[in-house]
Amino acid sequence: MSGGEIAALIAAGAFLMLVLVLAVPILRLRHTVDATTRMITDVNERTAPLLGDVNTTVKNVNVALEQVQTSLDGVNLQLAKVDTMTSHAQNVTANVANLATVVSAAAANPLVKVAAFGYGVRRAASARRHAETEREVRDTIKQQRRAAKRGNR
Repeated sequence: MSGGEIAALIAAGAFLMLVLVLAVPILRLRHTVDATTRMITDVNERTAPLLGDVNTTVKNVNVALEQVQTSLDGVNLQLAKVDTMTSHAQNVTANVANLATVVSAAAANPLVKVAAFGYGVRRAASARRHAETEREVRDTIKQQRRAAKRGNR
């Protein structure tokens, strides 16, 4: 055997040792890859029903949103009707207020005149009574003076 053959045998032995040393981590890595593959398969099996449920939920939400939109359209229609009725009620209220003002003015003006006339009549009657009382007092005083003058003579 020559020196080259011995070197080749040593190199082959070293390569064999390297392969053996690297075989253990590679085998362990194979187990890790297998476990990862099983986990990915399991996730895929579980995800498909979840996505189906999510799709069903989204469809149900869309149906509910359509119903809500329909309800809101109905509510908006009713609000438009209420707005119209409110506008009409406001017009009626304004007309009634104007009518009340006209009636009040029409009734108040003659009432003020009647009240003023009544006040004038009462005042005139009071002044007349007062004048009669003054005349009676004057006449009584004059008679007393005449009587006093006659009695002094």
